Amino acid sequence: MKISASRSRHWLVFAIPTIALIGITAGCGGGSGSSTSSGLPLTKATLAQVTAGQAIVTGFGCTDCHNRGVDNTADTHWMAGYIGAAGGTGSGTYNIGPFQTYAANLTPDTTTGIGRYTDQQIYNALKFGLDPAATPDAVITSTTPGQGNFPATPHYLAPPMPWPAIRHMTDTQLWEIVAYLKHGIKAVNNPVPDSGAPPDFWASSYTTTAVGPVTIAPYPSGNEIYQP
Repeated sequence: MKISASRSRHWLVFAIPTIALIGITAGCGGGSGSSTSSGLPLTKATLAQVTAGQAIVTGFGCTDCHNRGVDNTADTHWMAGYIGAAGGTGSGTYNIGPFQTYAANLTPDTTTGIGRYTDQQIYNALKFGLDPAATPDAVITSTTPGQGNFPATPHYLAPPMPWPAIRHMTDTQLWEIVAYLKHGIKAVNNPVPDSGAPPDFWASSYTTTAVGPVTIAPYPSGNEIYQP
């Protein structure tokens, strides 16, 4: 997850949907990131949060990329991301256009994993698609670059990370994921190569036309209809 000034880490891949390279016009993510509703920055992670987070991580497809497609918490490389030849060239590394991306180490290791980042930075990655290595530790209250602690020149997570879908989870669920990854698994020292990235760090890849509106309208709306 080490990010240089010219490279972006594919930080969090939960699944491999077929997606186009998509970006941002007037901001991304949904709503504001609050650390008071159900967050960890002001409290310690609870066992209930951690166990709920495990269910989400294992049920939402995170292991497809970050554990080579194997749901096995006994794995000594559990959630450690791309592990080179031993992991093959399928799960863990992906070509996105001309760029090679790698599944990051999501264990709380402080040198090669997410232990280098705060709970809030990890939340911001899930909610707003922001690279934690290039985003300050701050509660974000806007989805417009330069406003409400949203970075003026944001560095986004590389595809195929499906954060545009993850952002629609509840705050409770997002913090449960943070609790499990940061406070519920063992740290594994596993350096992962830097992912390639375009000069704008994917900022031109997440338009609302491509990924949908920031906030999903209450049901029913648009092309929805309730038919019991």
